[in-house]
Amino acid sequence: MDNPRRPHISITMKFDTDITIVGGGLNGPILATALARAGITTTVIDALTTKVRKNAAFDGRSYAVALTSQRLLKNIGLWNALSDDAQPMLEIKVTDGRAGEGPSPFFMHFDHAEIEDGPMGYMVQDRHLRRTLLEAMAENPLIEHLEGQTVINQVVEGARVTVTLESGKTLTSRSLIGCDGRSSGTATRAGIKRIGWEYRQTALVCAIEHEKPHRGIAHQFFMPTGPLAILPLTGNRSSIVWSESEANATAFNTLNDEDYLTMLRPRFGDFLGDISLTGTRYSYPLSLSMTEQLVTDCTALVGDAAHGLHPIAGQGLNAGMRDIAALVQIITEAQNRGEDYGSLAVLKRYEEWRRFDNTALALATDTFNRLFSNNTPLLRLGRDLGMGLINKMPSLRRGFMREAAGLSGDLPDLMR
Repeated sequence: MDNPRRPHISITMKFDTDITIVGGGLNGPILATALARAGITTTVIDALTTKVRKNAAFDGRSYAVALTSQRLLKNIGLWNALSDDAQPMLEIKVTDGRAGEGPSPFFMHFDHAEIEDGPMGYMVQDRHLRRTLLEAMAENPLIEHLEGQTVINQVVEGARVTVTLESGKTLTSRSLIGCDGRSSGTATRAGIKRIGWEYRQTALVCAIEHEKPHRGIAHQFFMPTGPLAILPLTGNRSSIVWSESEANATAFNTLNDEDYLTMLRPRFGDFLGDISLTGTRYSYPLSLSMTEQLVTDCTALVGDAAHGLHPIAGQGLNAGMRDIAALVQIITEAQNRGEDYGSLAVLKRYEEWRRFDNTALALATDTFNRLFSNNTPLLRLGRDLGMGLINKMPSLRRGFMREAAGLSGDLPDLMR
């Protein structure tokens, strides 16, 4: 059936939608919204329903949004709906130590005032971001959101790709974008293989309330079993991403809330006063996962569908947003030149742009995790001295801050 929302570019070939996006979590709706601003129609296929996605209650889930990712959200018209509920990250403190012993005297301290670009990032709650994305899709006539639907087949025929849904419905489009996570069915059906390994660590995720104000400071505390991130939320609340060994995490997950806090407190310290849990506790196994390709005929992968990272630097969502900004720029430039933006030649430009950055980020997070998640005395001494040295060198320190803010490398236009 012809798409009534926009005339077809091709006279001889008809499409149901310009681009089919598989995945209705975060990356899929952000990509659809960005493409709509270029006049490109999309259909977002979402395995869940709006009722499941939309939750007005605070449940503890939050995301670190780097400065350049915030710019992307602003440039596609989403940030105004989020800004009042976003917590700026004004400083980052990185320390090393062991539970109950306090931090090492050597540390890294990053202050946003040194880079003159604004906060290094923002903490945004999952409930606010998802609500904003769902409302943006519902209000945009160029975006069709198919809820509670899954793809069971995809076939590329020349310059078109057809997906078949479990309901029996079929959709044809110029290209197919997989935003469907680490176990991406889009990648599997396209014959794109994955490489990677398990870390034998589990991330324990929760939110806490605390007596003292956090002053917009994010903390990264490296311990032998894995890093503990304390990330500021609005009010006297913080998001916790606590990486532990599989054995410890399994034991901690069986505890009631008070006993769970008893295990967290010696790792957390008392610098924010007394703490209590708020929202829901989550956990998920940690691994590194990279696809061997980002694209194939009429098909591209974005975010976790292409690369699953360790949360050590909180860059998973931000890497996906860089993918989105780069892919949208490649597609719109090709469209303006009259090229078929679903062709492999065009999509290869996206792969060439993002492959090195994604691989470098994956290797960096992997190296940091292996370097810091151990209790070897010589390594502890070396990394502590290294952090102290970096902290004493303004140019190096600013380089790390710009990296954390997403300001390094070849930025897509939507992130400028």
